[in-house]
Amino acid sequence: MATIAPITKISPRLIRILGCNPGPMTLQGTNTYIIGTGKRRILLDAGDENVPEYIGHLKKVISDERILINDIIVSHWHHDHIGGVDEVLDIIENKDSCKVWKFPRADAPDGTIRNANINHLKHGQKFNIEGATLEVLHTPGHTTDHVVLVLHEDNSLFSADCILGEGSTVFEDLYEYTKSLQAIQDAKPSVIYPGHGNIILDPVERIAQYISHRNQRESQIMSVFEQQPSTLFDEMDLVKEIYKDTPEHLWKAAAYNVSHHLRKLHIEKKITQDGDRWKLVPQASL
Repeated sequence: MATIAPITKISPRLIRILGCNPGPMTLQGTNTYIIGTGKRRILLDAGDENVPEYIGHLKKVISDERILINDIIVSHWHHDHIGGVDEVLDIIENKDSCKVWKFPRADAPDGTIRNANINHLKHGQKFNIEGATLEVLHTPGHTTDHVVLVLHEDNSLFSADCILGEGSTVFEDLYEYTKSLQAIQDAKPSVIYPGHGNIILDPVERIAQYISHRNQRESQIMSVFEQQPSTLFDEMDLVKEIYKDTPEHLWKAAAYNVSHHLRKLHIEKKITQDGDRWKLVPQASL
């Protein structure tokens, strides 16, 4: 795992600033990005709240580059992406004119920030600034409001938490998440800049790995149903069949993962639900 520097000038139009909030879920920290080549630029994500080290690095970049943050785009509602917005607004000279953008949540009301109103992003919306044209793609699954951004000038993609620089990500809705992975694959990015972890220089292979991993687990689940088509299974029944080589203390987490697959298979009408148990739909095995 290559160490991510606090500040990295990736290209003339892209500067990465590490959120300085390392942890099991955030890896080395949240990657935030300043995008554009002109005086006014866009900040993608703002890290977590109460991280003065991050704010210090951001102030240094703003000063050294002699730039203004014209817009702050938040990829989704998780605190390590939106938590630092108010503190960012506190330290920029154009606080009153800087716009904050985020796609609206479908599962809960959006939170508020102290220093500005949140403007709603739309799927397909474009931001045009000097040196960069960004297109918003709504990619739910990790969260209902998750978006990725395509940078058209070099066909790169900012994947936020949909695809990470290492390991796999968590998700709320596997059915939607799978469709979002396909949408990213269809965009055919030349490079991916993730919300956590290092730059992904083999995006085609990495996306295929994500899709393959989910398909493999789904295939294992369907195999259990097909071998016992009249049997009702709950999540733990399936875990005991599929995760035989996994330590038992991890079975609860595995059951949570299996539950996402079951909801997806149910939406696709491959299985049916009876209380807290599931059974194969006969035609699903054909």
